[in-house]
Amino acid sequence: MMKPFDRAIGVRPKNWLTPVTLVILREETSHGYELLERLEEFGFEEINPGTLYRTLRRMEKDGLCESEWETSESGPACRMYSVTNAGAAYLDSWAEGCKKYQQVLDSFSRAYACGLTTHSRE
Repeated sequence: MMKPFDRAIGVRPKNWLTPVTLVILREETSHGYELLERLEEFGFEEINPGTLYRTLRRMEKDGLCESEWETSESGPACRMYSVTNAGAAYLDSWAEGCKKYQQVLDSFSRAYACGLTTHSRE
C-alpha cells in the first residue's frame, strides 16, 4: 500500500513578486506598506518587507518602476512607486508567458482528472 505524501508541496512558480507588484502599480501608484497589503490579496502570505523592498530596488534599477518621495503633513515622507513604460512591456511579456503556461496547467488538469476517473472505475 502506498504511503500518503505528507509534506505540503508549493506549486506556485517562482518569480511572481515582480509581475504581481507591477500589476498593482499599474492600477495605482503605491508605497511599500500598501503594496504589502495588496500582495496578500493575490495570495502572498506574510511577505517579508525586506524582500519586497529589495525587489522594488531591483525593479527600479532594471527600469521597471520608478519612485519619488511623497511628503505629508500628518506623517513621515514615504517613497511612492509607479510602473514605467519598460515595466508595462515586461508585464505584457509576462502575461503572454502565463498564457502558454496556462496551457500546460490545463493539460495537466485534464490528464489528472482523466486518471481519477479511470482509477475510480478499477
